[in-house]
Amino acid sequence: MDWAMTESDYSQEQACALAGINPPVYRRRSKRPADTKLQARMKELASERRRFGYRRVHILLKRKDWEVNWKKLYRLYREEGLTVQKRGGHKRAIGTRAQWRSRRVRTNAGRWTSSRTQCRMVDGSASFA
Repeated sequence: MDWAMTESDYSQEQACALAGINPPVYRRRSKRPADTKLQARMKELASERRRFGYRRVHILLKRKDWEVNWKKLYRLYREEGLTVQKRGGHKRAIGTRAQWRSRRVRTNAGRWTSSRTQCRMVDGSASFA
């Protein structure tokens, strides 16, 4: 966010006022310790098992005596850009669709009649029933 303030010639106070935040909140630095070992282990597990999501990775880490909150693990999983690999589609035999299309399609045009059917009288005149 610092680059925007230098380009626009706004002071930090003015930019924070425009954004609607307090300057101490903007200046605050995270006290969270770096999770480099955890991230490395998580990436290693995710690369070994591409079909495992963060929930399964959490279970594997717990088995290896890593005490980590699942919400923290989910955040790190997203930050690392890890995703579950999707399975491939269903394999279909080649040409089956073309054979189905070539069949003659039957219609029901002659089967159904309207509620007002035309009847012929004995003398040949038409009347509606």
